[in-house]
Amino acid sequence: MAAASRIDLTNQFLIAMPGMADDHFAGSVVYLCEHTANGALGLVINKPIDIKLRNLFEKVDLPLDRDELAEQPVYFGGPVQTERGFVLHERQGEGTGYSSTLSVPGGLEMTTSRDVLEAMSHGGGPSRVLITLGYSGWGAGQLEDEIGRNGWLTVQADPAVIFETPAEKRYERALATLGVDPRMLSSDAGHA
Repeated sequence: MAAASRIDLTNQFLIAMPGMADDHFAGSVVYLCEHTANGALGLVINKPIDIKLRNLFEKVDLPLDRDELAEQPVYFGGPVQTERGFVLHERQGEGTGYSSTLSVPGGLEMTTSRDVLEAMSHGGGPSRVLITLGYSGWGAGQLEDEIGRNGWLTVQADPAVIFETPAEKRYERALATLGVDPRMLSSDAGHA
């Protein structure tokens, strides 16, 4: 018997369905940075917390000389490693790599090393960023199981939703890329 083909949701949005039981993810849009047979890793992109980038940079003893970034919020990226920062950003040109960056095939980059913050503090680094504390993680088969139980919708990620859409509108915009009106969603699976 042939092995079932595995879905790869890397560089896609996970959009929480109404009725999502986990409070961490209710109403969430997650950008999936990695999805392999071993599990998945993503960042919630629509849940700002009460910390501005200016405050985050102060906490790590770095100046932030970029006014366009200073007042941006930091986001809740998920319930794993909430004390650690994750920087989601557009791809950087050759030779500008950071010491710990995951390049998402066909998508963005996610950097966890301090050097990206250092570059940003001196006016360089990526121009469009979303910084989270924590990330979202799933073990092998866990995400597929949640999708099978009507927990998530999936759609190709659109950087404009992340970088150009106000946080409170990202859920609706992500759904709109599927042609779905949020009012038409049901938390019940398989019922006409």
